[in-house]
Amino acid sequence: MVNDMGAPQQSVSVTRCPSRFQFAIANRIEFLNPVHWDAVTAGASVFLSRNYLSATQDDFGSEVVRDFALIYDGPQPVAAIATQSFDITGKQLVAAKSDGENKFSAELKRKSLSMLKRRVCLCGNVHTWGMHGVAFAPDCDPSAIWPGVADCLYRIRRANRLHGQTDYVIIKDLFADQHAHAGSLASYRYKSFETEPNMVLTINPQWKTIDDYFVSLTKRYRAAAKKVFKPFDADGLSVSSLVNVAEHSDRVHALYHAVASKADVCLFPLSSTTLPRIAEALGDDFATIGIFEHDHLVGFVTVVRDGPTAIGYYIGIDYGANARLPIYHRLLLAVIDQAITWGCQNVSFGRTALDAKSRLGCQPEDTHVWVRHRVPLVNVFVQQVLKNVSHAEPPDRNPFKEAQ
Repeated sequence: MVNDMGAPQQSVSVTRCPSRFQFAIANRIEFLNPVHWDAVTAGASVFLSRNYLSATQDDFGSEVVRDFALIYDGPQPVAAIATQSFDITGKQLVAAKSDGENKFSAELKRKSLSMLKRRVCLCGNVHTWGMHGVAFAPDCDPSAIWPGVADCLYRIRRANRLHGQTDYVIIKDLFADQHAHAGSLASYRYKSFETEPNMVLTINPQWKTIDDYFVSLTKRYRAAAKKVFKPFDADGLSVSSLVNVAEHSDRVHALYHAVASKADVCLFPLSSTTLPRIAEALGDDFATIGIFEHDHLVGFVTVVRDGPTAIGYYIGIDYGANARLPIYHRLLLAVIDQAITWGCQNVSFGRTALDAKSRLGCQPEDTHVWVRHRVPLVNVFVQQVLKNVSHAEPPDRNPFKEAQ
């Protein structure tokens, strides 16, 4: 049963009862009322903007089924949803052979998982981190609307059966304040678990240039940061913005692929046209910083301005050049420089390279996902497994002076 406010009363039957909400669901973002979508997502992430979704909704063809939805409470739009549904195979979950692992061992893992195949409905974005699958209208209480989100995701899952039976519904990624409002999902047999933290650098309002950031560091960490900068003062090396990403698309894609191929999991690699399309769609909220060696691009990083947050997005590296030059660390500092230039309040660096990012002054931000399996008995088993999931924690480190 559900009460008049849509809140669950009994977890036994709530998953089989409709909420009070109504829904408009479409396979393309332009099929929904644009005024209503913009009103709901006005204060949400740029990754839920119609510009971004329009630019990326055709990526990966039939591999990824997109669904977009507006949730209504009577005539009032109260939430927006963006989902991606796709198959995951065991081979996609096995990284390339790591250092110290022989070829036979890596191949054995791949063969042992080759028969594994599961279909996932992801409320969010497989290529980003953050709550990019749900937005709530600015004047609404998210706690009262999450039951409508669960209802909507159920309808999307059922509508997509012709593409294959969905095994898991995953809602990602909720930070602490967002997670606090989503407790009603437990009544819909969702289980929450914590993933690797998002590494976040808080920008001091007094920092007007990257040099101000350096001054705020202790002597040890300031020396380390300037050591990263020093090689790039040499002739033939430069760090600059790529005004037109499309002009460098082939080289940018090659550098991106060099990094993506080393990732533990890369479900759907980008095409050579993806970043230029995103750059055009987001305009001044998107920046690409490149490192050139004798006019040859050897590294790049993209930065997205998402409200008060600068997001260190995609990165590409020539690993041959990186063996001679601190390209990766220079790109991280370029993200901070761009964030200061934009006047952002913080930088979101994501989940990888926790140690390196902690040295920059980043602190971990707890991140949660909610997961549900369609079969109740299996769902109980999954919840027990998730209780034992561990994740890496960054070092407890503060590189700033006491006055900071």
